[in-house]
This record gives sequence, structure tokens and C-alpha cells, in this order.
Amino acid sequence: METIFTKIRDGAIPSVKLHQDELCFVILDINPVNKGHALVISNEPYPTLADCPVETLAHMMDVVQRTDAKLREVLSCEATNIVINNGEASGQEVALLHIHVIPRHRGDQKHIHLTKEQYAEGEMARLGTTLEF
Repeated sequence: METIFTKIRDGAIPSVKLHQDELCFVILDINPVNKGHALVISNEPYPTLADCPVETLAHMMDVVQRTDAKLREVLSCEATNIVINNGEASGQEVALLHIHVIPRHRGDQKHIHLTKEQYAEGEMARLGTTLEF
């Protein structure tokens, strides 16, 4: 499956790569939320978390942690958002597992707004029972 990310990985599309290894690579996002916004991208064509082997996902999270540390060090950011849009309905635009690491600065006015819902009486307990694993 060819995507913009596989083309970037293979060098067909230019990018600014921060890291590359046998399981994943890290680039700067071309449309950043804030400067330094990075993407940790699987080398293999896993569309979502459910498709990705746990060992690969664990490695990617290690790379996310290292990316986070580097962004904090170099950009003096106070925080980061770590975001995975997991499937088209979640806003995932490229069907290849990738993790956003977005540097955040106090007062930057870049907010993720998710509206919250309320459970009806007893609904949360019933749902919890059906979701147990």
C-alpha cells in the first residue's frame, strides 16, 4: 500500500527526517500545529493500532518518548500533545499508523476541543460490563 508516508520513507518525497530505524521514522510535519510538530511513523503498512504488532508499537512509543525529550530540550516547550488518530472516523487522514508529537507552550492558544457527553443513570456501569476484557 503506497501512501504519502511510504513515499517520504523511500525518499520519493523530500522531508526533514529526525530519526530512522528498522521499525519507524520521525519527520517534521509539513503542516505543523506548532513549529517542531513531529510525526513518528511505522515503516510497515499498519493502518491502525489494531493492525500493529505490540513489539512495534512499544518501539514506536519509545521513539515518541525520545522525540518528546528532544523537543522539550531544543524548543524549551513546557508540554507536548501525543496524538494518535486511529481510523478515518477519528480524523486519520493517512491510513498508516503515525503518532503526532506536538510541542506546546503556555498560552499558545492551540487547543484540542472534544465535546463531552453524559451517561444516563446506570448506562456507564452497563457499558463497562460489556467492555471488560
